Amino acid sequence: MDTLLLSRLQFGFTLSFHILFPTLTIGLAVFLVILESLWLKTRNILYQRHYFFWVKLFALTFGVGVVSGIVLSYEFGTNFARFSAAAGNIVGPLMSYEVLTAFFMEAGFLGVMLFGWNRVGPKLHYTATILVASGTVMSAFWILSANSWMQTPAGSVLRDGVFYPVDWWQIVFNPSFPYRLVHMLLAAFLTSSVFVAGVSAWFLLKQRETEFARRSFVFAILATTILAPLQIIAGDQSGLEADRYQPIKVAAMEGRWQTMAGAPLVLFDWPNEKTRHNDFALEIPYASSLIVKHSLHGVVTGLDSVPQKDWPVVPIVFWAFRVMVGLGIVMLIFGWIGAGLLRRRHGVPHWFLRWALWMTPAGFIATVAGWWTAETGRQPWVVYGLMRTADASSLLEPHRVLYSLLAFIGIYFVVMWAYLYYLMKVIRKGPAMVTEPPAAAAKHAPARHAFSGVEDD
Repeated sequence: MDTLLLSRLQFGFTLSFHILFPTLTIGLAVFLVILESLWLKTRNILYQRHYFFWVKLFALTFGVGVVSGIVLSYEFGTNFARFSAAAGNIVGPLMSYEVLTAFFMEAGFLGVMLFGWNRVGPKLHYTATILVASGTVMSAFWILSANSWMQTPAGSVLRDGVFYPVDWWQIVFNPSFPYRLVHMLLAAFLTSSVFVAGVSAWFLLKQRETEFARRSFVFAILATTILAPLQIIAGDQSGLEADRYQPIKVAAMEGRWQTMAGAPLVLFDWPNEKTRHNDFALEIPYASSLIVKHSLHGVVTGLDSVPQKDWPVVPIVFWAFRVMVGLGIVMLIFGWIGAGLLRRRHGVPHWFLRWALWMTPAGFIATVAGWWTAETGRQPWVVYGLMRTADASSLLEPHRVLYSLLAFIGIYFVVMWAYLYYLMKVIRKGPAMVTEPPAAAAKHAPARHAFSGVEDD
């Protein structure tokens, strides 16, 4: 155990914890915009009840996400001070733009969104909801821009060990950024859709708030049906872009040891770095060349094209990638089966509702696996091809990093326990009742439609 490894473990742990929360808040914020839009258009009280319920989950998740994200900013200085000194001219402004635009927008209008329903006019409240949702997306924009520059650096020069900006347009919109931004936003929307489906399924299985839960469940299933194939397409495009600029990462993702034409696609195996061979491999002939090069006999890059010291940890990248892709395919199947079942005259069967309940964490696991693939696959570089991670870490004594790592694990365990406790408490309490005059309630009673059935006992 050395300082570099411990620092990487600490940053990886805190990042994996933090990414869970913005993934959900980005999707829920957009969902809230849709709900309030429907309420303003129809004045249907059911949409108002939906908003009041989901905004509580959003607020709880947003708060934990902010607290856990602040730690990452400090770790740039405490654990990777040499990186901060070298890349501060690039990463510093990008992180500052995130604070000055996204965070200020969220902080400025979150209070209006949460507490202003009866204190400001409907249009102003709707504007606040849109601005908070825009802030969550803008936050992802700047964070992904900074991280993507580390993956595919552009628009800068390296002089005397320090990066200097040359073209900010190229820095912000570096080659991998558009693909990775779309991939992350779709991951957030898909994760949130599956989460909403799981929570709604819990109400339906308990036969509580069934009309409320039906609406959320139908919306979530239809959103999953649309988003899952889009995410697979976006992921494929992101992978092709990675092959152009980070071929060794893609070689590790596919467990490909030799550069070869007509390369097979390895579905499952146990990558053996010592023997440089795949143990127990299950392969599809020519499929890798077809996917990466769009040719059965295309030449794809293998790990043998660079010295082993420039390899990432192949088993971690290989399996993290398969967890991400595997869960993506499961969510695709889940959405399409659900969309088909919604058309049934007798409604959605209980076995599918139980499946939806078990699917609730699927998007979060896939997102974390995707970040592991991206970040571990970039190693041993912190700025790809220009600065090694070993040259970026702070010169600290290992036991100091170990103590802080153990402290973070303990504190984050308590934070996660508290978050899940209050999350379940809000869910068990259910949506609050919203009162309005009887005539208005009758006028805006929810209408049934073809996609509203859920099987009852």
